[in-house]
Formats: sequence, C-alpha cells, structure tokens
Amino acid sequence: MWQPCDVTPGRLLARTLGAGAAAGAAMTAYAVWEARAFTLRSVELPLLPADARPLRVLHLSDLHLTPGQSHKCEWLGSLADLEPDLVVNTGDNLAHVDALPPLLDALGPLLDVPGVFVLGSNDYFAPILRNPLRYLLPDDGVRVTHTTKLPWREMRDAYSAAGWTDLTNRRTTMTVRDVHFAWAGVDDPHLEYDDLDAVAGPAELDADVRVAVAHAPYLRVLDQFATDGYDAVFAGHTHGGQITLPLYGALVTNCDLEPARAKGLHRHPAGSRPGDPGSSWLHVSAGLGTSPYFPIRTACRPEATLLTLKARD
Repeated sequence: MWQPCDVTPGRLLARTLGAGAAAGAAMTAYAVWEARAFTLRSVELPLLPADARPLRVLHLSDLHLTPGQSHKCEWLGSLADLEPDLVVNTGDNLAHVDALPPLLDALGPLLDVPGVFVLGSNDYFAPILRNPLRYLLPDDGVRVTHTTKLPWREMRDAYSAAGWTDLTNRRTTMTVRDVHFAWAGVDDPHLEYDDLDAVAGPAELDADVRVAVAHAPYLRVLDQFATDGYDAVFAGHTHGGQITLPLYGALVTNCDLEPARAKGLHRHPAGSRPGDPGSSWLHVSAGLGTSPYFPIRTACRPEATLLTLKARD
C-alpha cells in the first residue's frame, strides 16, 4: 500500500543543498587536478620552402610560475627531451618575485636551443587576488600595474645571455637549420605596451619564413602582421579560455579575439585561406599556468605545443 512520504520541505532542501555542495566540491577538485594535467599538443604547420626538412618549434606560454611548483617545473624540464630546433616563448613566465631561479632551472637545456621571446603583463607585475567572475564581464580597461614589480629585466637578460632573441617591439632575422627566418614582435598588447609603428612595414621578402610574436592576440596586432606579410603569428594570454564548456568551448579570451580562436591553430582573418592576400596562420597557446589564487581549469588542460614546420602545400 502506498505510504505518504515523510520527507519534510526542510529535509528536502537540506538534501538538495547537500547534493549541490558535494557536486560543487567534486567539480572544484577536478578543476584543481586538471590545472596540473600538463599536456603536449602536436601540430603541423606548412610554412617551409619545398626543399626544406621539417623543423620542430616548441611554443611555450603563460607559465605563471611560483616557487614550489615542482611538478610544473619537472614537466617543463622534460620538454628538452623533445629536442626542438627552436623555442618560441610568448610571455607571462612569472607570477612571483622569487620565481626566476626555478624558472631558469626548469628551462635548463631549452635555453641552449635557438629561441625568441616577448613579455606579458605577468612578467612585469605580480598578480593579485581578484574576483574571477570579472573575466566573464566586458573589459573595463583597468590593468593591474600597481603591484609588486617582478624581475623581468633579470629574466630578459638571462634569456638574452643564453642566446634567445628579445623581440620586444623589434624586427630581426635568424637562421635555424638553414631556414632563414624574418621575425617581428611587440611588447604586451594587453598593457598597450605594443609599438606597432616600430615593427611596421612589409616583412622581409627574401626570408624563407616570416613569423611574428605577441603575448596577447589583440586584433589590431594580428591585422597589422597579416597585412605586412607575416606567414604566421604566435601568441598566448588567453589560457584557452581556462574555464570552458564541453562541446561549446571557451567563454572568454581576455582580449578582443573571439572565443572560437581562444587556442590552437587558425587562420587570420578568420575564414581566410592560405594564399589569400593579407592573411596569416595564427597559433594561440592555451598556456601552462593559472592565477596562483585560482589554480583551476576545466575542459582546457595546461599545454605546451610542438609545432612541426613542414613544406608548404
């Protein structure tokens, strides 16, 4: 015989709240775990002349390193086993004033590989505790520049002393394994430190490959590099959205790049094809770090990317 349920509204509410709290705790635990699930992505990019051998490029970005992140440092150090031909570092290496020594130790043999780099806002200024929901709102233009200054000059000097090329608002050339590269790079567009006038003008026509580098992939920067004839642009900053939805993707990019291109290899402008005038490849790294105050990711694991440059189709 049917009996009336003895669950009162109060008990039902308590059970519902308890189930919600348990689900929230489980999701948080997963997000914390995923932020440490470092992943190597592999991508092929047709940039080289027809007779060139493939060339391996390791793209690093957004480490946001703090002292004590031994697991991240160990994983970063293991990337030297890939034996890349070239390293591209698109900034936000630091997140603590004492992070430089462990960063240099972790990079280790990678500093002996030819490399290029630019800086991001978290190379200049230490992060602070902020409401993470602010990233879901429209950009208010406020930048955190009043916090502890990070040792970016010492990092820059260490990279340069090791042989990496500083592309901060400058153009240069480099030969890697008989491939002649023309480079252009800008300081962090998120802080509006980029000096596009300093790097403006047609990319070097005699180069085998023309590559531009920026920390944050703002459209004004991507547009200029594509118009000037650069074959590809490397960037970071977005964290791939960091909190993404399965089957949907990133919600935000923390810049004016649309979320559909928050990470990975794309064309710029969106929808263009190789060979279209004023267009380029765009590779955005989802990066290896998080804010030290909110060390979580969902459906967007921290990453480095090994790009194999091959002959153009």
